[in-house]
Amino acid sequence: RCYSQPETSVAALFDPITLRSVTLPHRIAIAPMCTYHAGPDGRATDWHFVHYGRFALGGAAMVMTESVVVAPEGRGCDANLGLWEDAQIAPLRRIADFLKAQGSVSAIQLHHAGRKADSGRPWLGPQASADADGRARCEAPSPVPALAPSALPYADSAPTPRAMTAADIRATIDAWVAAARRARAAGFEVLEIHAAHGYLINQFLSPIANHRSDGYGGSRAARMRFALEVVEAVRAVWPAELPLLVRVSAVDAAEGGWDLDDTVALARALKSRGVDAIDCSSGGIGGPVVQTAVPRVAGFQVPFAERVRREAGIPTLAVGLITQAEHAAEIVEQGQADIVMIGREALIDPNWPSAARTRLQPEGGYAHWTEPLGWWLDRRVQSIAVRGTPASASTSKEAS
Repeated sequence: RCYSQPETSVAALFDPITLRSVTLPHRIAIAPMCTYHAGPDGRATDWHFVHYGRFALGGAAMVMTESVVVAPEGRGCDANLGLWEDAQIAPLRRIADFLKAQGSVSAIQLHHAGRKADSGRPWLGPQASADADGRARCEAPSPVPALAPSALPYADSAPTPRAMTAADIRATIDAWVAAARRARAAGFEVLEIHAAHGYLINQFLSPIANHRSDGYGGSRAARMRFALEVVEAVRAVWPAELPLLVRVSAVDAAEGGWDLDDTVALARALKSRGVDAIDCSSGGIGGPVVQTAVPRVAGFQVPFAERVRREAGIPTLAVGLITQAEHAAEIVEQGQADIVMIGREALIDPNWPSAARTRLQPEGGYAHWTEPLGWWLDRRVQSIAVRGTPASASTSKEAS
């Protein structure tokens, strides 16, 4: 579907939204996107500072980091950001402080890869390399097997993980708690637990990856237990005045897997445990067949966010090929989701949030842009108008 013309009111997209004590100035946020650009120490660098900072300068109401790993053994590769030790706090604090100074809410996503640990940078191949070349690329695999709910590999080419013991489960929950404390010490205002895309929590939830016969496997309630215990433990240490989000794969999109009914039930349970919003994504539990099972059309995951919002009575975030400002406005106006997450479109244009408002509300010119940028852009429009092009038309074209 092409959203070339507004079909509904655009005002709701630019209304503020408050989650606990945190207010987003409007409803456009930046989705978490892995960059695999840290070193083996897991610390953020100047590269990350610039990467996230440009989204704040571009007018995002909230900027969420890529997944930040809670334990070294939970890394997808050695280039993941981490929060498993205190030395990793200060570089992230610098980012969070800058985001806040620019008027964006700072958000962080915490993560454990489970059986998908040591997968390597995706553009360099499906699995990590143990040879010298792999080590040079920061992809040397861990000397111990990855952890997972069951000893089932992610794909035929992947190594077999070790089924987690009760002690492993407790230690991993403790790692999430410690990382949450560090996230607050780094100054982040919103925390998201990554329970999607075939990573550890999603592995516990899905009957495809979880074949346990103890209290963490079997029935849906038992498979939800690990997720709920992580949330309860994190909520207990994350400040009561700050929002806690959970990203889910609303569907595994694979036969016999987790489905949308399961997600609604999980969302209700998460809400009762102090979760403030559900970030609705999909897929990731298996190999390529799963990645193509949900047709990739504009806003293909919005119906998941809509149903969870309606049936679980909890705010939702919509993400997935939302590329046009009119579409984003429609999602919020029609009550399909409360916040629209922009991902790869923001890589193309980090100013997407500000440009969307100029496109949808051209009468405001560039007043809502970061002041040094907006001042120059307004002057550019005036210069074009002097040369004979109507300022309003110029503004609309520049925002497109």
